[in-house]
Parts: sequence; C-alpha cells; structure tokens
Amino acid sequence: MRKRGSAILLENNKVVLIKRNRDGQIYYVFPGGGIEKGETPDLAAKREAFEELGVNINVNECFGKVEYNGTQYFFLADIVEGEIGTGMGEEFTDTNRNRGTYEPMWVEIDKLSIIDIRPKEVAEKIQFLLS
Repeated sequence: MRKRGSAILLENNKVVLIKRNRDGQIYYVFPGGGIEKGETPDLAAKREAFEELGVNINVNECFGKVEYNGTQYFFLADIVEGEIGTGMGEEFTDTNRNRGTYEPMWVEIDKLSIIDIRPKEVAEKIQFLLS
C-alpha cells in the first residue's frame, strides 16, 4: 500500500487525464503518483504533474481522498507554465518499464461518465460540482 498525490487541472469545461493502455485495457487516471520519502501529498502532485504532463502547477485545496491500496489525495491545481504532453518522467523514458502507454490529454467534463476513469468517485464529484 502506498500513498499517492494527484492533480486535478480544470480549464474550459475540460480536465487533464492520462489515457492508459495496459494489459489490453484502456482507462483514464488523474495525473499523479506515489509520495516519496519526505514528501507531502501536495508536493507529490506537483512533482508528478511535471514528470507526467510537463507542466508546473500551483496546488490549491484538497478536493478529496480515496482509500484504494493506500490513501490517494486529489488536489485542485492551476497550470503556471509548460505544455501538456511534454512530460519526461520514467513513464515516457524507461523503455524497460513495461507498464503500458501513457497519453496525457484534455477531456471534456461531460464525457467523464462515459469513459472508464479511475477513481470514478472523483470524476463524479467533478461533474456534480460543475453541472
């Protein structure tokens, strides 16, 4: 079990997600990852946004916590600089990693209910608050 920090980036009725293709499954996740030693959940979200997306963010309030193989923290955040899709984390550079593909993208909020997004409860909360 590992704690994770994730970023929720919203803009123009869209949210940034990572499209995963792993073991024959296609699903979507919020950008984020494991909290490293000495790191807080919000700092993990900030680091992971840079690694996975290629953007620097300002982390705002905690949007929610989900218990799944450890506690996952989700933070509302704003992009300060950078361009989505320019991340250079190990997901993109380690060819021996063998954990499927990662494709960062903007997804319309109203599409969240028709895609396989994990965790679903965070997506539902976003849709509820923005409807």
